Amino acid sequence: MGWWQVNADTLAGSRFVLSPLAETFACLKMLHAGTATHPGERAWLGVHLPAYRKRLAADPVTALLVRCGLGQAWIADFLTPTPYGDETFEAEVARVREASPREARAHLARSVGGPLPAGLADRDDLPERAAALLTALWEESVRPDWERRRRVLEADVVARTAQLGQGGWAAALDGLRPGTRWLGDNRLQVNLHEYPPREISGAQLVFVPVTPKAGWVSWEESRRYAVVYPCTGALADVRADAVPESLGALLGTARAGVLVLLDSPLSTSQLVAVTGQGLGSVGRHLRVLLDARLVERRRAGRSVLYSRTAAGEVLVTAQRDGRTGGTGGTVTYRS
Repeated sequence: MGWWQVNADTLAGSRFVLSPLAETFACLKMLHAGTATHPGERAWLGVHLPAYRKRLAADPVTALLVRCGLGQAWIADFLTPTPYGDETFEAEVARVREASPREARAHLARSVGGPLPAGLADRDDLPERAAALLTALWEESVRPDWERRRRVLEADVVARTAQLGQGGWAAALDGLRPGTRWLGDNRLQVNLHEYPPREISGAQLVFVPVTPKAGWVSWEESRRYAVVYPCTGALADVRADAVPESLGALLGTARAGVLVLLDSPLSTSQLVAVTGQGLGSVGRHLRVLLDARLVERRRAGRSVLYSRTAAGEVLVTAQRDGRTGGTGGTVTYRS
């Protein structure tokens, strides 16, 4: 297994950051695999996969670059520069573009585990090609709903921070992604691969959520290390939540949207982050839903979590299934 030696000061100084490039690269991995893990991903792939495949069919060099760069056990390092946090996509992708062609070829060779195919072995434009593909994916497939994705990522950070406050780093890290857990004795297991341990004490350590079910690690030697991990549970589905029209008419679209989101327990802060509504608005919606006994609340450590009651579940399920005699149409919930 791969693990990092992390002293207490480094762990205490670590933080969660968001990265538009990491989100875009995670989407690239999903497009390359062509498989989804939940309905939101299936809908997204249905829209964007045909154009992605058409793009690569017209550009066999870039298609080969992607196949080699997304290795079975190792991703070509230049494709995943370590996030700094608070950067624009353009600033992040510039580091892909500025990679040394020689280093890019070396990274790809490591990813494939042997010599590069003839189509890549002598090319100096591989960083530019990678940056161009990532930029196209960002502009066409990620940026249009980045604000929604960002709110989901922020909600995940809220949840992780609550876990950290309640159970310490062991609790927060053990549920991060498969293969990542706190081993004790200042050791952080980052994956299940048999890689040599790394001493990272004194470096900057960041944790980076993405909405697709993807994860990897990256680093700038001795300076900065990152663990990229998938959002948890229902937060990973970044679809605009469909609110049944009749439910919206009954409760109001925004309030109905809060009720629909509570498929799994969420805190007020998470609901604010996911919906984009203000804290006061979300609080008012929750009070009305509590008074109507459509939601309930319970305390988990320092957090208060809200979830649907049996009555709320029956109401949402009936409206979704069209069993109430309404129009059967849906409206898209907007913040």
